[in-house]
Amino acid sequence: MQKFKKLSGLLAALFLLSITIDALAHGDVTPHPVDTSSLDPLGAEWTVPNPYRGNDKAAAVGAVGYLHNCAGCHGLNAVSGGVAPDLMKLDNECLDLASKVKQAACMKEADVYFKDITLNGKRNGEGRSTMPGYAGVFTQEAVWAIRTYVYSRTLEERAKKPN
Repeated sequence: MQKFKKLSGLLAALFLLSITIDALAHGDVTPHPVDTSSLDPLGAEWTVPNPYRGNDKAAAVGAVGYLHNCAGCHGLNAVSGGVAPDLMKLDNECLDLASKVKQAACMKEADVYFKDITLNGKRNGEGRSTMPGYAGVFTQEAVWAIRTYVYSRTLEERAKKPN
């Protein structure tokens, strides 16, 4: 009987340990501010389209912000693992358009969509949050730096594919 109690206690401890490890595997889900001090400030008024598009320094800042805040769901290096939407699809759809005018309009719409979802989060049809909002954490510079990083990753991935 004593062995049974010890064995059941050990099994219970292992079970609790496995639950704790599983919970910790999701990482720190606390939103992290993005250090944008190296970027040109954009001011209080939101600028659209993304003023940092094509800016390598902003992409580097955005890469760090993405890693700390987005990669857990949207995938490392902006390559979706299927848990959350593939962010590179936004840019790919725009870049596939033949007209440069239509591309620019599409990118502007995609920027607005990205900004709104990033700041306000997203809820499913049942009202449950599927993505947190970062309005209290991210500055305009942080949102556009992360957006610039995703855009740069889109271009990198597109360059790998044969025409």
